[in-house]
Amino acid sequence: MTQAVLLHVCCGPDATVPLPSLAEEGYRVVGYFNGNNIHPEEEYRRRRGAVETVFAVSEATVLFPDYDPASWDSAVRGCEDEPEGGARCVRCFREQLFKASRAAVSEGCGFLCTTLTISPHKDPDRINAIGSDVARAAGLVWLSRVFRKTGGVLTSVECSKRRKL
Repeated sequence: MTQAVLLHVCCGPDATVPLPSLAEEGYRVVGYFNGNNIHPEEEYRRRRGAVETVFAVSEATVLFPDYDPASWDSAVRGCEDEPEGGARCVRCFREQLFKASRAAVSEGCGFLCTTLTISPHKDPDRINAIGSDVARAAGLVWLSRVFRKTGGVLTSVECSKRRKL
């Protein structure tokens, strides 16, 4: 039986490499896009459309929980003035991955992973540490990956241009 991984998706372009990579490893991929941190709603809808475009050419499904920016505001309250990469980002990563872990359990996935590590602007060690903690607490296995390695960023940019993301 193929093992299922829930892939937390931060945006469409960032999913262009992790989605096929995990499928090639033999996982059944279930995507999860929780854009509660995206404002205004018009921008959320645009980014959701990019995620839908990426998943439309795969055999994977993607889940879209209800758009609820108030829950994200609550999760990061007190960190509004933090610089990029600071405490607000840590809280956001934890909140995103926590919600993804709940969806993974609900969907019967035994593994959890994220597209966040493709970004050259994010700390993959920090993200993988948070993901590992969140997954363990939910009874899941964290797939520690750094998708930006071996040309991942360039591949993502090229694929995003081709798909007009």
